[in-house]
Amino acid sequence: MNNIPEAKIGVVAVSRDCFPESLSVSRREALMKAVKEKYPELDVYECPICIVESEIHMVQALEDIKKAGCNSLVVYLGNFGPEISETLLAKHFEGPKMFIAAAEETGDNLIQGRGDAYCGMLNASYNLKLRNVKAYIPEYPVGTAEECADMIAEFAPIARAIVAISDLKIISFGPRPLNFLACNAPIHQLYQLGIEIEENSELDLFEAFNKHAGDPRIPEVVADMEAELGEGNKKPEILEKLAQYELTLKDWVEEHRGYRKYVAIAGKCWPAFQTQFGFVPCYVNSRLTGQGIPVSCEVDIYGALSEFIGTAISQDAVTLLDINNTVPADLYAEDIEGKFDYTQKDVFMGFHCGNTCSRKLGVCEMKYQMIMARSLPIEVTNGTLEGDIAPGDITFFRLQSTSDAKLRAYIAQGEVLPVATRSFGSIGIFGIKEMGRFYRHVLIEKNFPHHGAVAFGNYGKALYEVFKYIGVPVEEIGYNQPAGVRYPTENPFA
Repeated sequence: MNNIPEAKIGVVAVSRDCFPESLSVSRREALMKAVKEKYPELDVYECPICIVESEIHMVQALEDIKKAGCNSLVVYLGNFGPEISETLLAKHFEGPKMFIAAAEETGDNLIQGRGDAYCGMLNASYNLKLRNVKAYIPEYPVGTAEECADMIAEFAPIARAIVAISDLKIISFGPRPLNFLACNAPIHQLYQLGIEIEENSELDLFEAFNKHAGDPRIPEVVADMEAELGEGNKKPEILEKLAQYELTLKDWVEEHRGYRKYVAIAGKCWPAFQTQFGFVPCYVNSRLTGQGIPVSCEVDIYGALSEFIGTAISQDAVTLLDINNTVPADLYAEDIEGKFDYTQKDVFMGFHCGNTCSRKLGVCEMKYQMIMARSLPIEVTNGTLEGDIAPGDITFFRLQSTSDAKLRAYIAQGEVLPVATRSFGSIGIFGIKEMGRFYRHVLIEKNFPHHGAVAFGNYGKALYEVFKYIGVPVEEIGYNQPAGVRYPTENPFA
């Protein structure tokens, strides 16, 4: 995936001048050794130029990590730390930053070898707040070299997502379809997050598509589609048009990304799309998303942003699904009850027409869009990728701007069950603990739309920290409360 950044993390050790600098030096060396041994895949740079004790050291360290190409920063308190210089370093570094601190090593060396970084973290956090500087601080930010290495590894996907957001452009096509006010898109918060938005007419897209007729690259894309679909290639007659559309979107991205490195797309897919283009774009959306360029349906701008954040964190394809329908009682009784630890209200079906990457489906086939074909000729609804979503861990989540331009989010971890859906589209049966209560007291109560992003794995911890970092109030990050923990809006007598 070349549409998301890698986190290059600069580690800068700090020291208060009345504490032994040697503590920060030796502890930094031990930390870097642990990182290289435990996480050789991480790109972590050790700032060798100085241990930061003063504002002058701060400037030197800042210039060094910038020159090294670091886009993320770890401020490491090897001892108590200089609260002014270390927070100035964070203030002037343009990128995500984390503060962590060294634990004491041994009871045999608590005179000259005691660093008091446990205390220093308190002053660091106080000074960060005074300067209004955002920084990620782990759940327990003080540890041994090995434990701090784990913290850096957990910081990497958080840093990757924040760097990605800061250099993102979202390209949208067309207004939302009629009766889709739920996917509202007030763009004020996009700008507050540092995101650029380019809104286009679907007529602009149609013109660009027509100009790609006969593009010499089409046969190569068709061949790639045929290889991907294999025996699921049930609509070979539509592949040439789909390839033409894929090239249109990719060329648009390259011609319109401007000064931004990363792009996501909020696409139009109905009601006039099918009759004018002659197909539905679901399969192309799935392919681009699988290549790291998330494409949301129904001009869902915050859905595209949510997908992009999930892609940056997971470094994998995500999808966007409707939180769609209940699991019938007979299906639940036959295939789920007694086999999985979920009540009937814990399970539901997540569905979209055919936008999920083929490698996230068990078996897939190219088909027509059944819902649209109820009112249109079947031949203009070809282009969906249908199949049950492969079982495994998932995270259902969304970042949303409310109609009055306030940020809100939710996160729920669960799984796709290995149970046949007996239905159509890109679809799966999802199990999320206490889903019924979460549905009522987060999704409905907080006015979230029906679209949710799905990352394939458990990424709730990183998502929560990203949402906090970018400014979502913690009270506005919903999650599925465990049984016995009441939501504020839950009737205590129910």
